[in-house]
Amino acid sequence: MDRRQFTKTALSALAGVAIAKTATAQVPVSDIAKSTQPFKSKFSPNFGQLREASKGLSYPDKVKYFYDCGFRGLEDNGMPNRPVEVQEAIAKQMEKLGMEMGVFVAHAEWGNASMTGNRMDLKKRVIDKKASIEFWANKMKRAVEVAKRVNAKWCTVVPGLEDPMLEPEYQFANVAEHLKRCAEIVEKAGLTIVLEPLNIKNHPSLWLKRIPQAYALCKAVGSPNVKILNDLYHQQITEGNLINNIDAAWDETAYIQVGDVPGRKEPTTGEINYKKIFQHLWDKGYRGIIGMEHGQSDKTLAGDKKLLEAYRSVDVA
Repeated sequence: MDRRQFTKTALSALAGVAIAKTATAQVPVSDIAKSTQPFKSKFSPNFGQLREASKGLSYPDKVKYFYDCGFRGLEDNGMPNRPVEVQEAIAKQMEKLGMEMGVFVAHAEWGNASMTGNRMDLKKRVIDKKASIEFWANKMKRAVEVAKRVNAKWCTVVPGLEDPMLEPEYQFANVAEHLKRCAEIVEKAGLTIVLEPLNIKNHPSLWLKRIPQAYALCKAVGSPNVKILNDLYHQQITEGNLINNIDAAWDETAYIQVGDVPGRKEPTTGEINYKKIFQHLWDKGYRGIIGMEHGQSDKTLAGDKKLLEAYRSVDVA
């Protein structure tokens, strides 16, 4: 069997596992959840969470497990890389349950300055605007197809590295220009790009770092299809002042993600007062997804229970 055929066979097998007939988890929800009532806030887990309790379940069955724990949303950053059959099976299950799909990553540019400097390879120091435009256009077209398949409204974009050969203002203008083009592609499909500023400790060379910076960028782009993803884990590290920044950037913010500091684990494990923050978001009228973009402080079955208890303790009254 040649490599192409082997890969095709392997992906088909993976898809078959993922969309297999409904299975029952080894651990009943009642063993880890004190309550199975829906959370009032739309907390949205990802497939990396509650692993021990849901061991052996297909992706659609795990969605149902999340639902039975009280969650009404789902995040899956890696959705574009899953086989189409798996994407469709997840979406079908979510539609059946009335759950909402959160973000997936359209593209996170970790290694180049394709937006900031129109450079597809920083080492070569070559500006190729045409190639950069085409690169991002293809990413957005793919994102639109995924979004249609899984009923997603938002996709995450990380603009990429700083370009050390350009002044900050030129970089800002380049990113804004790219995003205007990207917006033209996604707006027809009702998809919104959400820009995620990432913290300076874990990602020191990335260009987009702060909420005020993202806010100014959204104003410059001027599109309802380019907004802010405020990941409070990142912003606590970079700038703190979380509630004031939430308020200041409110009209350009479309999406919230969370994780506690230090450690990027569930609420109550660190220094952020998530009980107060979630109540503040609720009081401002936010009813959107709150993405659980973090790990677990304990990956055992007891840790799965701890995760659910943590979110029950910080949910709004």
